[in-house]
Amino acid sequence: MNVGIGLPIGDPVTLLDWARRADAGPFSTLGLLDRLVYHNPEPLIALAVLAGATSRVRVQTEVLLAPLRETALLAKQAATLDRMTGGRLTLGLGIGGRQDDHQVAGVDIRTRGRRLDKQMAVMRRIWSGESYGQDAGPIGPAPARSGGPAVLFGGFQPVALERVARWGDGFLAAAAPSWAGGLFDTVRTFWQQYGRDGQPRIVAQVNVALGPQEVIDDARANMHAYYTFTGMADRMVAGMLTTPAEVRAAIAAFADLGADEVMLYCHGLDPAQVDRLAEVV
Repeated sequence: MNVGIGLPIGDPVTLLDWARRADAGPFSTLGLLDRLVYHNPEPLIALAVLAGATSRVRVQTEVLLAPLRETALLAKQAATLDRMTGGRLTLGLGIGGRQDDHQVAGVDIRTRGRRLDKQMAVMRRIWSGESYGQDAGPIGPAPARSGGPAVLFGGFQPVALERVARWGDGFLAAAAPSWAGGLFDTVRTFWQQYGRDGQPRIVAQVNVALGPQEVIDDARANMHAYYTFTGMADRMVAGMLTTPAEVRAAIAAFADLGADEVMLYCHGLDPAQVDRLAEVV
Protein backbone atom coordinates (compact mmCIF):
# COMPACT_ATOMS: atom_id res chain seq x y z
CA MET A 1 0.00 0.00 0.00
CA ASN A 2 1.43 3.36 -1.07
CA VAL A 3 0.60 6.49 0.92
CA GLY A 4 0.72 10.01 -0.47
CA ILE A 5 0.21 13.53 0.81
CA GLY A 6 -2.51 15.86 -0.44
CA LEU A 7 -1.16 19.39 -0.14
CA PRO A 8 -2.92 22.38 1.43
CA ILE A 9 -3.66 25.38 -0.76
CA GLY A 10 -3.62 28.30 1.66
CA ASP A 11 0.00 29.40 1.17
CA PRO A 12 1.76 28.20 -2.01
CA VAL A 13 5.18 29.34 -0.77
CA THR A 14 5.15 26.70 1.99
CA LEU A 15 4.60 23.85 -0.44
CA LEU A 16 8.31 23.53 -1.17
CA ASP A 17 8.83 22.64 2.48
CA TRP A 18 6.00 20.11 2.31
CA ALA A 19 7.44 18.56 -0.84
CA ARG A 20 10.99 18.20 0.46
CA ARG A 21 9.78 16.62 3.70
CA ALA A 22 7.58 14.17 1.78
CA ASP A 23 10.39 13.31 -0.64
CA ALA A 24 12.65 12.46 2.29
CA GLY A 25 9.95 10.35 3.95
CA PRO A 26 7.91 7.25 3.16
CA PHE A 27 5.39 8.96 0.90
CA SER A 28 4.72 8.00 -2.71
CA THR A 29 2.93 11.01 -4.15
CA LEU A 30 2.18 14.72 -3.75
CA GLY A 31 -1.37 15.68 -4.72
CA LEU A 32 -2.86 19.10 -5.43
CA LEU A 33 -6.47 20.06 -6.07
CA ASP A 34 -7.85 22.43 -8.70
CA ARG A 35 -10.20 25.40 -8.72
CA LEU A 36 -10.28 28.50 -10.88
CA VAL A 37 -12.29 30.98 -8.80
CA TYR A 38 -10.37 30.40 -5.57
CA HIS A 39 -7.01 31.24 -4.01
CA ASN A 40 -5.39 27.86 -4.74
CA PRO A 41 -2.25 27.76 -6.90
CA GLU A 42 -2.63 26.51 -10.46
CA PRO A 43 -1.81 22.81 -10.05
CA LEU A 44 0.32 22.05 -13.10
CA ILE A 45 2.56 25.06 -12.50
CA ALA A 46 2.81 24.38 -8.77
CA LEU A 47 3.53 20.68 -9.24
CA ALA A 48 6.20 21.49 -11.82
CA VAL A 49 7.98 23.62 -9.21
CA LEU A 50 7.63 20.89 -6.59
CA ALA A 51 8.85 18.20 -8.97
CA GLY A 52 11.96 20.28 -9.59
CA ALA A 53 12.58 20.47 -5.84
CA THR A 54 12.26 16.69 -5.35
CA SER A 55 13.83 13.60 -6.88
CA ARG A 56 11.63 10.63 -6.02
CA VAL A 57 8.06 11.44 -5.09
CA ARG A 58 5.36 11.49 -7.79
CA VAL A 59 3.17 14.54 -8.48
CA GLN A 60 -0.55 14.19 -9.03
CA THR A 61 -3.52 16.44 -9.80
CA GLU A 62 -6.57 15.69 -7.61
CA VAL A 63 -8.44 16.46 -9.73
CA LEU A 64 -7.56 18.79 -12.58
CA LEU A 65 -10.73 20.26 -14.08
CA ALA A 66 -9.96 19.45 -17.68
CA PRO A 67 -13.13 21.00 -19.23
CA LEU A 68 -11.95 24.44 -18.05
CA ARG A 69 -8.82 24.14 -20.21
CA GLU A 70 -7.99 24.21 -23.92
CA THR A 71 -7.37 20.63 -24.95
CA ALA A 72 -4.22 20.76 -27.09
CA LEU A 73 -2.43 23.06 -24.65
CA LEU A 74 -3.37 20.83 -21.71
CA ALA A 75 -2.01 17.80 -23.57
CA LYS A 76 1.26 19.64 -24.26
CA GLN A 77 1.59 20.84 -20.66
CA ALA A 78 0.98 17.37 -19.26
CA ALA A 79 3.40 15.72 -21.70
CA THR A 80 6.07 18.31 -20.89
CA LEU A 81 5.75 17.80 -17.14
CA ASP A 82 5.69 14.04 -17.53
CA ARG A 83 8.79 14.04 -19.74
CA MET A 84 10.79 16.45 -17.61
CA THR A 85 10.03 14.54 -14.39
CA GLY A 86 10.99 11.19 -15.89
CA GLY A 87 7.39 9.95 -15.78
CA ARG A 88 6.55 11.12 -12.27
CA LEU A 89 3.25 12.76 -13.27
CA THR A 90 -0.16 11.25 -12.60
CA LEU A 91 -2.96 13.24 -14.18
CA GLY A 92 -6.09 13.03 -12.05
CA LEU A 93 -8.99 14.50 -14.02
CA GLY A 94 -12.57 15.48 -13.26
CA ILE A 95 -15.36 17.73 -14.51
CA GLY A 96 -15.99 19.96 -11.48
CA GLY A 97 -19.32 21.22 -10.25
CA ARG A 98 -18.85 24.93 -9.51
CA GLN A 99 -20.79 27.26 -11.77
CA ASP A 100 -18.37 30.15 -11.20
CA ASP A 101 -15.36 28.13 -12.42
CA HIS A 102 -17.13 27.30 -15.66
CA GLN A 103 -18.47 30.81 -16.11
CA VAL A 104 -15.01 32.36 -15.85
CA ALA A 105 -13.56 29.76 -18.24
CA GLY A 106 -16.35 30.35 -20.74
CA VAL A 107 -17.43 26.69 -20.64
CA ASP A 108 -21.02 25.45 -20.47
CA ILE A 109 -21.28 23.49 -17.22
CA ARG A 110 -24.09 21.40 -18.72
CA THR A 111 -21.79 19.82 -21.31
CA ARG A 112 -18.67 19.34 -19.21
CA GLY A 113 -18.83 15.54 -19.17
CA ARG A 114 -19.16 15.26 -22.94
CA ARG A 115 -16.40 17.81 -23.33
CA LEU A 116 -14.04 15.72 -21.16
CA ASP A 117 -14.69 12.63 -23.28
CA LYS A 118 -13.85 14.58 -26.44
CA GLN A 119 -10.75 16.00 -24.76
CA MET A 120 -9.50 12.55 -23.84
CA ALA A 121 -9.83 11.32 -27.42
CA VAL A 122 -7.75 14.28 -28.62
CA MET A 123 -5.15 14.06 -25.85
CA ARG A 124 -4.61 10.33 -26.34
CA ARG A 125 -4.04 11.00 -30.04
CA ILE A 126 -1.59 13.82 -29.29
CA TRP A 127 0.31 11.75 -26.73
CA SER A 128 0.63 8.88 -29.20
CA GLY A 129 2.46 11.17 -31.62
CA GLU A 130 -0.26 11.38 -34.27
CA SER A 131 -0.99 14.58 -36.17
CA TYR A 132 -3.53 16.84 -34.52
CA GLY A 133 -5.56 17.00 -37.70
CA GLN A 134 -5.45 17.32 -41.47
CA ASP A 135 -3.93 20.80 -41.37
CA ALA A 136 -1.82 20.46 -38.19
CA GLY A 137 1.06 18.14 -37.43
CA PRO A 138 2.03 16.35 -34.21
CA ILE A 139 2.20 18.25 -30.92
CA GLY A 140 5.23 17.38 -28.80
CA PRO A 141 7.12 16.72 -26.71
CA ALA A 142 6.53 13.01 -26.40
CA PRO A 143 5.55 12.06 -22.83
CA ALA A 144 7.82 9.82 -20.79
CA ARG A 145 5.37 6.96 -21.07
CA SER A 146 4.11 5.81 -24.44
CA GLY A 147 0.50 6.94 -24.82
CA GLY A 148 0.76 9.66 -22.22
CA PRO A 149 0.98 10.06 -18.46
CA ALA A 150 -1.07 7.87 -16.16
CA VAL A 151 -4.65 9.19 -16.03
CA LEU A 152 -7.03 8.75 -13.10
CA PHE A 153 -10.64 9.92 -13.07
CA GLY A 154 -12.55 11.13 -10.05
CA GLY A 155 -16.32 11.03 -9.70
CA PHE A 156 -19.26 9.18 -8.23
CA GLN A 157 -21.88 8.75 -10.96
CA PRO A 158 -21.89 5.68 -13.25
CA VAL A 159 -20.86 7.72 -16.29
CA ALA A 160 -17.77 8.94 -14.42
CA LEU A 161 -16.90 5.43 -13.25
CA GLU A 162 -17.31 4.06 -16.78
CA ARG A 163 -14.93 6.79 -18.03
CA VAL A 164 -12.14 5.08 -16.08
CA ALA A 165 -12.47 2.00 -18.27
CA ARG A 166 -12.94 3.92 -21.52
CA TRP A 167 -10.08 6.39 -21.19
CA GLY A 168 -8.15 5.99 -17.98
CA ASP A 169 -5.67 3.98 -16.00
CA GLY A 170 -7.46 4.16 -12.68
CA PHE A 171 -9.91 5.72 -10.25
CA LEU A 172 -9.47 8.49 -7.69
CA ALA A 173 -11.99 7.99 -4.89
CA ALA A 174 -12.83 10.79 -2.47
CA ALA A 175 -15.06 8.51 -0.41
CA ALA A 176 -14.96 6.94 3.04
CA PRO A 177 -14.18 3.22 3.27
CA SER A 178 -17.79 2.57 4.30
CA TRP A 179 -19.04 3.31 0.78
CA ALA A 180 -15.90 3.36 -1.34
CA GLY A 181 -16.02 -0.40 -1.81
CA GLY A 182 -19.11 -0.17 -3.99
CA LEU A 183 -17.44 2.43 -6.19
CA PHE A 184 -14.34 0.25 -6.52
CA ASP A 185 -16.46 -2.74 -7.55
CA THR A 186 -18.32 -0.71 -10.16
CA VAL A 187 -15.06 0.57 -11.65
CA ARG A 188 -13.68 -2.98 -11.82
CA THR A 189 -16.88 -4.23 -13.47
CA PHE A 190 -16.67 -1.58 -16.19
CA TRP A 191 -12.99 -2.42 -16.63
CA GLN A 192 -13.86 -6.04 -17.37
CA GLN A 193 -16.75 -5.07 -19.66
CA TYR A 194 -14.40 -2.98 -21.79
CA GLY A 195 -11.94 -5.86 -22.02
CA ARG A 196 -9.12 -3.98 -20.34
CA ASP A 197 -6.06 -5.95 -19.28
CA GLY A 198 -5.01 -6.16 -15.65
CA GLN A 199 -6.79 -4.10 -13.02
CA PRO A 200 -7.55 -0.37 -12.70
CA ARG A 201 -5.35 1.53 -10.28
CA ILE A 202 -7.42 2.51 -7.24
CA VAL A 203 -6.38 5.61 -5.29
CA ALA A 204 -8.36 6.63 -2.20
CA GLN A 205 -8.40 10.01 -0.50
CA VAL A 206 -9.08 10.92 3.13
CA ASN A 207 -8.89 14.27 4.92
CA VAL A 208 -6.52 14.40 7.88
CA ALA A 209 -5.00 16.82 10.39
CA LEU A 210 -2.38 15.82 12.95
CA GLY A 211 -0.92 18.12 15.55
CA PRO A 212 -1.91 20.58 18.25
CA GLN A 213 -5.48 21.84 18.43
CA GLU A 214 -4.63 24.98 16.48
CA VAL A 215 -3.48 22.83 13.54
CA ILE A 216 -6.72 20.86 13.62
CA ASP A 217 -8.81 24.05 13.93
CA ASP A 218 -6.94 25.58 10.98
CA ALA A 219 -7.56 22.49 8.87
CA ARG A 220 -11.25 22.41 9.72
CA ALA A 221 -11.71 26.09 8.92
CA ASN A 222 -9.92 25.80 5.59
CA MET A 223 -11.79 22.66 4.60
CA HIS A 224 -15.14 24.19 5.57
CA ALA A 225 -14.47 27.30 3.48
CA TYR A 226 -13.49 25.22 0.47
CA TYR A 227 -16.55 22.96 0.58
CA THR A 228 -19.18 25.49 1.67
CA PHE A 229 -20.63 25.49 -1.84
CA THR A 230 -21.72 21.85 -1.45
CA GLY A 231 -24.07 22.55 1.46
CA MET A 232 -22.45 19.57 3.21
CA ALA A 233 -19.34 21.22 4.61
CA ASP A 234 -20.23 20.51 8.25
CA ARG A 235 -20.64 16.80 7.59
CA MET A 236 -17.45 16.63 5.52
CA VAL A 237 -15.39 18.42 8.16
CA ALA A 238 -16.78 16.10 10.81
CA GLY A 239 -15.25 13.20 8.89
CA MET A 240 -11.72 14.58 9.10
CA LEU A 241 -9.27 12.17 10.76
CA THR A 242 -7.37 13.80 13.61
CA THR A 243 -5.62 10.99 15.49
CA PRO A 244 -2.90 8.49 14.49
CA ALA A 245 -5.27 5.61 15.28
CA GLU A 246 -7.92 6.98 12.90
CA VAL A 247 -5.40 7.43 10.10
CA ARG A 248 -4.01 3.92 10.55
CA ALA A 249 -7.52 2.45 10.59
CA ALA A 250 -8.47 4.23 7.36
CA ILE A 251 -5.31 3.04 5.59
CA ALA A 252 -5.99 -0.52 6.73
CA ALA A 253 -9.64 -0.33 5.63
CA PHE A 254 -8.69 0.85 2.14
CA ALA A 255 -6.04 -1.86 1.93
CA ASP A 256 -8.71 -4.44 2.72
CA LEU A 257 -10.81 -3.02 -0.14
CA GLY A 258 -7.90 -3.48 -2.55
CA ALA A 259 -6.83 0.15 -2.95
CA ASP A 260 -3.35 0.66 -4.34
CA GLU A 261 -2.70 4.02 -2.67
CA VAL A 262 -4.22 6.30 -0.05
CA MET A 263 -3.77 10.07 -0.27
CA LEU A 264 -3.79 11.79 3.12
CA TYR A 265 -5.21 15.19 2.29
CA CYS A 266 -4.08 18.01 4.58
CA HIS A 267 -6.01 21.29 4.75
CA GLY A 268 -4.00 22.69 7.67
CA LEU A 269 -0.93 24.70 6.73
CA ASP A 270 1.62 23.34 9.22
CA PRO A 271 4.25 21.38 7.18
CA ALA A 272 5.31 19.48 10.32
CA GLN A 273 2.25 17.35 9.65
CA VAL A 274 4.33 15.52 7.05
CA ASP A 275 6.70 14.32 9.77
CA ARG A 276 3.82 13.37 12.08
CA LEU A 277 2.12 11.40 9.31
CA ALA A 278 5.43 9.72 8.44
CA GLU A 279 5.51 8.31 11.99
CA VAL A 280 1.98 6.96 11.52
CA VAL A 281 2.59 5.23 8.20
